[in-house]
Amino acid sequence: MPGLLVAVTGRWVYALTALTLLADRPAEFLAGAALVAALLLAALVAARPRLGGGASRGGRWAAGLRERARRRRVPRQVDPDAAGRPRPRAPGRVLSVGWRPAAG
Repeated sequence: MPGLLVAVTGRWVYALTALTLLADRPAEFLAGAALVAALLLAALVAARPRLGGGASRGGRWAAGLRERARRRRVPRQVDPDAAGRPRPRAPGRVLSVGWRPAAG
């Protein structure tokens, strides 16, 4: 169906261009052509949701995202000083392999 609409639109634009160049009074012709273009656009927009069934899939996808967002919670804040939790330690002084105390 979309291929047919593209073919009809292409031929219509070609005919419009040819007739506009050959017309004696192009203003009136272009007004009618604008009306036809609006009707063609309305037919294209009306046919779009039915093509491929993508609208229902997109709705299910969005509903799934909303459901996932509702299930997510704010991470629990943990007290590092609570009983039973080991204290975080700063790195200690580790003697490296080539290190020697300064001779003093």
